[in-house]
Amino acid sequence: MDLREPPDAAPFRASVRAFLAEHLPADWSGLGALSPEEHERFTWWWRGVLAERRYLAVSWPEEYGGAGLTPLESVVLAEEFTRAGVPSGTANDGFGIRLLGNTLLRWGTDEQRRRLLPRILSGEDRWCQGYSEPDAGSDLANLGCRAVLDGDEWVIDGQKIWTTAAHTANWIFLLARTNPTAPKHKGITFLLCPLDQPGIEIRPIRMMSGGSDFNEVFFSGARTPRDHVVGPVDGGWSVAMTLLGHERGSAAATLHVGYRVELDRLLALVREAGLDRDPIVRQRLAWCHTQVEIMRWSGLRVLTSFLRGQEPGPEASIAKLQWSEYHRVVTELAVDVLGAEALVPSGRRPMSPLGPDAPGAPNSSASWTDVFLNARAGTLYQGTSEVQRTILGERALGLPREPRADEGSWEAARRPAPAGAG
Repeated sequence: MDLREPPDAAPFRASVRAFLAEHLPADWSGLGALSPEEHERFTWWWRGVLAERRYLAVSWPEEYGGAGLTPLESVVLAEEFTRAGVPSGTANDGFGIRLLGNTLLRWGTDEQRRRLLPRILSGEDRWCQGYSEPDAGSDLANLGCRAVLDGDEWVIDGQKIWTTAAHTANWIFLLARTNPTAPKHKGITFLLCPLDQPGIEIRPIRMMSGGSDFNEVFFSGARTPRDHVVGPVDGGWSVAMTLLGHERGSAAATLHVGYRVELDRLLALVREAGLDRDPIVRQRLAWCHTQVEIMRWSGLRVLTSFLRGQEPGPEASIAKLQWSEYHRVVTELAVDVLGAEALVPSGRRPMSPLGPDAPGAPNSSASWTDVFLNARAGTLYQGTSEVQRTILGERALGLPREPRADEGSWEAARRPAPAGAG
């Protein structure tokens, strides 16, 4: 792996910086410096600027409204946007563009790509993800939300949970059980379903920080057209794995930038608290610095794979495992530095606690404590740390599979054991 940036990246980086200088205010310090109202207005205005420049879906082919950028150019763009503290879209764009859009490019029909991709870019369709269920989180294949074909429509019944940004979405892509007699990894179909219809209820989940980024989604006879299937009927598991690869791996090449900005802000907090000479604090900061540097080198490895035309595979779990475990530790350090102030947090809260606070955010105790309270959730969503280690062990390193007690059909595995058994 060549650790030097390719020379052809420099001209594109210069053009991105010129674009930012042209469109951002002279006193711009980052999205984190804005009030919630200013944040909302800026994000939607900025989304329009990006759409006009074709900087929303930068890696999509130009025929679908993308910029057709190479993986290298996509990484350069993401790095410069992160350093400047500007978003690459809205919360729903992460699901619509990065996850569903890239999955449609791999699994969708020509008609689906022509119909759906432009609507994602225009913002007309705002997407969320329906994967996890109360009995199917880490063991996603245990999902029980059912879809039954009724003429030209699928009828959906069941529940999804931890559905990020469902309250701002009007569409959901979901996994549903369409063949309960098949083994649990089979008989699953990847469906696209409108949310604005009878038979769907969205309930916010209040987090201990006070926010409601997650939701429960209940389906009671909800309907979606027969052709709203991505990939084969009963073959949705492979489609789901493609999408999860993009979720866990596609951002790995630029993760280090956001975490470096956050760590620099923590260093400023340590200095303000007069702890920059404390040997224990310095040792913990050194560990954090090392982890961010490892993220950077790991990101270069991911970029190398992209440049070779390789889709994210099981090794994408490395990035997810690292950033989630790192963020739990670094936010614990921030709360330790705050001391008693963390018990009565004050000041500006983060716009979204799912990850580092936005660049430009003040070093308020409320910002750090909210992110701290949600950092542990990062070791659970997108697959727990235990699941990531299992994926890496079995699928990346080729270690023996763990014994499984749920072989056979999904329906049989869900039946209660006979009285007196076991």
